[in-house]
Amino acid sequence: MKNYLKQTLFIGLSVFAVSCAPDRVDGDGNGLVPTNSDASFTVTKTSENHYRLSASNNNYISSKWDLGDGGGFGAGPNIYDVFIPDEGTYNIQHQIIGQGGLVGGTASQTITVDKSDPAAGNMIQGGKFTDAADVAKWSLTFPNPSNTALWVWDLTNKKATFTATGWDRNVMYQAVEVVEGRKYKADAVVSSKGVSDSWFEIYVGYTKPTANTDYTGDGNDSTWLRGINTWAGSGTSAFNGKISIVGSKNSNNPDGVFTATKSGVAYFAIRSGGNDMKDGISITNIEFRGVN
Repeated sequence: MKNYLKQTLFIGLSVFAVSCAPDRVDGDGNGLVPTNSDASFTVTKTSENHYRLSASNNNYISSKWDLGDGGGFGAGPNIYDVFIPDEGTYNIQHQIIGQGGLVGGTASQTITVDKSDPAAGNMIQGGKFTDAADVAKWSLTFPNPSNTALWVWDLTNKKATFTATGWDRNVMYQAVEVVEGRKYKADAVVSSKGVSDSWFEIYVGYTKPTANTDYTGDGNDSTWLRGINTWAGSGTSAFNGKISIVGSKNSNNPDGVFTATKSGVAYFAIRSGGNDMKDGISITNIEFRGVN
């Protein structure tokens, strides 16, 4: 009797599971894939550095947008007002999404921004690592590190990669001009296959980094603005995206804001090291900009 009940229950559950699985037939209107694959959109300049992206149809569940800044696709509305503060050419992409997250179509357009916004433009120089001149904008506090803590410049793929073992470390930095009372935010595109017992953190402070020393801005090692930090829950598996999204949040400063207490030179520094950074952490599209 017990065997009979088990077999009957198993068969019943199997039939139920099969009956509930939706068939996917292209064009049958089952909602999994948008029946209209038109992901096209229009671009309207609304003011300097401000643009409106308007999807041409709304026959889908949701939109995803890639704003061409290295951050990849992210959710956004059908009519999307965006601010592009930096001069340059941007490949904007739009995806339409059906039920189950299936992509029904992708479209792209190019936006050329003629000049940077004077208040919110990027203050970092050489943050895209396109050539030797970009690399020259940066200094290291350990200018001649051992083979266990290295910055490597990949100008072909436009990124800088840091690796370390045995708890070794290094700091890459440059000077920036800040204005008293203003707030600033840092961000960057970071990627890695994953690391172990490692940190990769952005600090800003008035104290100048010095040779062969670690750096924590004007405070201590809990004052970082953005970070990949395995003890804080990020970096142990593969990642690729904005550090503000894929990184850890500092509980002391979850928004990653630096507030200038005086006008003048401050220092933007990337402090990194670890026990086993494996293939390392790469960074590009580094930015530091005012937010008010």
